[in-house]
Amino acid sequence: MSDDLPSPAAEKAADSDAMLVERTVAGDQKAFELLVIKYQRRIQRLIGRMVRDVDLVEDIAQETFIRAYRALSQFRGEAQFYTWLYRIAVNTAKKALMDLKRNPTVSENAYKSDDDDETSRVENELTTSETPEAVLASKEIAAIINAAMQELPEELREAITLREIEGLSYEEISEAMNCPIGTVRSRIFRAREAISAKVKPLLENQTGKRW
Repeated sequence: MSDDLPSPAAEKAADSDAMLVERTVAGDQKAFELLVIKYQRRIQRLIGRMVRDVDLVEDIAQETFIRAYRALSQFRGEAQFYTWLYRIAVNTAKKALMDLKRNPTVSENAYKSDDDDETSRVENELTTSETPEAVLASKEIAAIINAAMQELPEELREAITLREIEGLSYEEISEAMNCPIGTVRSRIFRAREAISAKVKPLLENQTGKRW
């Protein structure tokens, strides 16, 4: 089975989004408020990966939803709502950075998951029998992964982020990045190879140690 097939939960979420969009276009502002509540955190995390100035993140997120609201009548449902909203968020962030004559940078907490970052996740999985050396090594690997992602070219970083962190399918990433699926797969493969090359030496140094 292809890993790009939407899950029942994803299909249900898409149906729910479509219903809320229809209600918003019909004049129900509370329906749009529900969409904002649903996606605000994800959009802020996304913007946080592009903008180092944390004070700007909330402003850009707010501008993203304002633009989305104004353009909602143009949403045709050909892509999932979040994919469509993602595009608006990226374009809004890039415009803000251009206006400020800044270059996109990755914030310190750029690659946090919805609950915890990779380091915290690893630490939470550690057992009491694991040594301080193993804990330190786990932290080092998480730091190297984050640093490796920051060093990726923008198109590779965006593709691997959408796949591994946002959990989008290749088809959704193709829509979000406006490029063929083959290009998406190539970018993700290259990103994984680059990250693996950075992590592999540390893993080799830890051979024989318990994780």
